Amino acid sequence: MNIRSTPAGGHRIGSLLADFQPDFDFSAPLPLPVEEFEDRLRRIRRQAVEAGHDAIIVHAGSVGWFHASNAYLRYICDWMREGVLIIPTDADKALVLLSFFTQSVLLPPGGEPVLVDEIWQIGPIGREYSDRPGDSVIKTAEKCAEVLGNLGLAKAQIGRIGDRTSLTFWAALEDLLPKSKSVADNAILDRMQKIRSPREIEIFRAAAQLISIGTQAAYHVTKPGVTDHEVYAAFTLAQFALGGETGDGYQIGINEFGTHCGKPYGHIVRPGDLINLYISNVTYRGYTAQTARMIAVGDITKRQEEVLAACTEGVKRAEKLIRPGALMRDVNNAAFEPMIERGMLSSPEARTMPYNWAPMEDGGARLIPQQYVKDIDWEAQGRKLMHVYPATHGPHNPNLGHSVGMAGGQNSFNISSHNYDKMEEGMVFVLHTQWLEPLSAGGNIGDMYVVTKNGFENLSRHTPLETHRIAVEA
Repeated sequence: MNIRSTPAGGHRIGSLLADFQPDFDFSAPLPLPVEEFEDRLRRIRRQAVEAGHDAIIVHAGSVGWFHASNAYLRYICDWMREGVLIIPTDADKALVLLSFFTQSVLLPPGGEPVLVDEIWQIGPIGREYSDRPGDSVIKTAEKCAEVLGNLGLAKAQIGRIGDRTSLTFWAALEDLLPKSKSVADNAILDRMQKIRSPREIEIFRAAAQLISIGTQAAYHVTKPGVTDHEVYAAFTLAQFALGGETGDGYQIGINEFGTHCGKPYGHIVRPGDLINLYISNVTYRGYTAQTARMIAVGDITKRQEEVLAACTEGVKRAEKLIRPGALMRDVNNAAFEPMIERGMLSSPEARTMPYNWAPMEDGGARLIPQQYVKDIDWEAQGRKLMHVYPATHGPHNPNLGHSVGMAGGQNSFNISSHNYDKMEEGMVFVLHTQWLEPLSAGGNIGDMYVVTKNGFENLSRHTPLETHRIAVEA
């Protein structure tokens, strides 16, 4: 079966990268010291006291490809897989971890938990898996209730921290402890992660360097005839070789229109292509980095050049305002000035702004336009593109950026027109200006920053913000 319009070149990746060398040295920090985890635990317990909790229970499930469903356990005790952590508020009582209750089994290292004395293996069970009766989630809840009872906390106020994968566990635990009071309190850990420590920033810096190295590798191999799979693989190989933890946290948008937020599908690089490397997540020791860069292959259209210029200038204008005390609203609005000046937008206000994933004006669902869109590489695989993406023009998001944290974590803040918070030393975030016009032009350009005492550090400075140009012979 012919699945490509031209012969594939997956076997070429070694030769394409044979002479690749990044133009800076990677700085690899050690894991966070135990003392930092001890300080976190003291702060968690203090907040538990203030909230009236007798214990904190933290749940992380397992999702997808051997990933924990949230970053809370890794933040507290450096456990990188699923588990339930029981934290008594009393400092003289030990932490207990319940784990190994899913089929996505990973053995440490990495991830031997710090500060934890007891680890209980619950075991994935069930008729189909092990021909044994029972449910692993219920068994985990039963053991959790037993531990709490042994600690004298069967009639206590419990602060619970988790996510959507935790719902069945919480329900079972409440049935088992009918005299306890359960209070959802994710905010305890979310508040603690708004400002980052110097040691955490070292790891963020390393993750950003991995992005720069991966980006340089992608630049190195990109040329007409190379596939999007090879570009993606070059990026992945380069950052994996130096300690990157995941290869599924980023996108490559590649076509003649500059579309971003894509995955490789067999597109072959051609003159006129506009490529976006939207690096939403490269992880190092649990901490992530994010950037966005554009690649132009040969000549592109005048409108595409205008969009790229507006996006690039927007990040640079916003960057100038980063410092402690700066309003996030002001930083956001500065980035949209070039788009307003060019007539692309009328206002930086998120409430009024068009954006690619917006619903209709009344809040109702928007119909994706039905139209045949020529894509010879997709059609060579026996498929057709019959809808126009995105459904409408504008930025990808109606804001400039957001916090960057641990893998699997949620944004603790967005940099938007309606955010009147002030920047503080130790905040880590990405600023990315984005614009897409369906079947016409697109740009997605961004850098990652940490607020310092006197201004900022650009963590992704090792690759220029400007569009990378691939020369094409006439």
